[in-house]
Amino acid sequence: MTKEYDPYENVVKTMEEAISVGNIDTTVFEIIKHPQRETKVYLPLEMDDGTVKVFEGWRVQHSNIRGPFKGGIRFHQDCNLNEVKALATWMSLKCAVANIPYGGAKGGIKVDPSTLSKRELRNLTRRYTFAIAPIIGADTDIPAPDVNTNSQTMAWVLDTYSQLQGKPCPGVVTGKPIELGGSRGRNSATGRGVVIST
Repeated sequence: MTKEYDPYENVVKTMEEAISVGNIDTTVFEIIKHPQRETKVYLPLEMDDGTVKVFEGWRVQHSNIRGPFKGGIRFHQDCNLNEVKALATWMSLKCAVANIPYGGAKGGIKVDPSTLSKRELRNLTRRYTFAIAPIIGADTDIPAPDVNTNSQTMAWVLDTYSQLQGKPCPGVVTGKPIELGGSRGRNSATGRGVVIST
């Protein structure tokens, strides 16, 4: 019987191999192989037909040793805790390799967004933002778009968080629309990076 792929186990194994090859102090590895915080949220949502569904979501904050947590939010039907933990870990490592002053985080909701109306998607995003609001912020944890999320999603996060704070908080997310202080070129940045690297 083939063992099911676990993205978090893969990250830990990859780091173990790198530590062995690079003769790196294992004390550091013991610290960074575990996220600092794993938050699981349950998100009740009234659907357009009046029924209520409850969705699972996560925000994993891997490390803020180098600066505020930073990482995307994904909406995907196969999203799970170990995937989010793995991606948060990779974000910490990517920020360290790029030498930028951020740590790694990642978030996700187990949902197929193509099955939701725009109203349902907006309300689910707002519910998720409300649930993680106590642990995000411009100086603590800055979400961004990821799989099946975009500048509109970030605008909903920004609006919800700002309402909760009672003031505009444009620094709480990146990847927001240009009209709300977003960066030009953000939408094509990942693809452009792949092309340049290739």
